[in-house]
Order: sequence, then C-alpha cells, then structure tokens
Amino acid sequence: MKPILEELFYGHIYPFERIVSQDPEYRPLNQKISDIRKTLQEKLPAEDYQALEELLELYCNSGMLESAASFSYGFKLGALIMLEVLGGKGELVRGEE
Repeated sequence: MKPILEELFYGHIYPFERIVSQDPEYRPLNQKISDIRKTLQEKLPAEDYQALEELLELYCNSGMLESAASFSYGFKLGALIMLEVLGGKGELVRGEE
C-alpha cells in the first residue's frame, strides 16, 4: 500500500466519489427524486422538462461546490486541531493574537 501523501500527489484519491451517505433516509430520498423526475418527464413538454433538467444540474453543481468548500474547511480545521493537540496555539481558530 502506497503512502497517502503519494496517492494524493498523483491524484489517486477522490474523496467526493467515495463518500456515500449511510443515513437510512438517503436511498429512499433519492428513489423519490427519481420517481418524481420520471413522472415529470412523462407529463411535461420536452422543452419544459429539458429546462427542469438544466435547473437540477445547476443545483447539483452548486451542491458540489459547497461540498468542496466544506471539505476544504474541514480539512484545514482538522489540521489546526492537530497542531493544537501537538502543541500549537488555539488562537489560530479563535482569531486572537
């Protein structure tokens, strides 16, 4: 097994693709979304359904950007916590000098 830093350097680590919610509501919620999309595809004119699909794609992209920002923030916060645990200063988080 290669070191994590080496895997990260070579771009072999994809956290976003590996994370699947374990919340019991996750799969039923996605099934409901799929069912509603199918119903709307059958009921809406093609042009309206295409506009809806574009809107959903934009929501998805927005969510991915938020997830990336949350991941980055969490990673940095985790590193700061480790610094504090290993003797760093808590002032980094609280904004104190």
